[in-house]
Amino acid sequence: MADRPVPVKDMRLLDVKVGQLPNWLATRNYTPAGFVLGVRGGYDRFVKKYIDVKKPGIGGLAMMLTAYVVISYIWSFDHIKHDRWRKYH
Repeated sequence: MADRPVPVKDMRLLDVKVGQLPNWLATRNYTPAGFVLGVRGGYDRFVKKYIDVKKPGIGGLAMMLTAYVVISYIWSFDHIKHDRWRKYH
């Protein structure tokens, strides 16, 4: 029994073939509300997969902490770079 084909707009990015990519990108919502819903959906999937589980581990929290450290470093890199060029004398 063959499964019915899934419309391109309902596919995940990993399931889209290269030839279908322009059609898939055209169906995305590029408004600010669409962006917020996309980020919220990603966060909800992350929480469902790593945080709200029967036997939670340190993995989900470690990924969140690592992401926080990396983003903080990226945001403060300009300040750190200027501190390297200062001469202390």
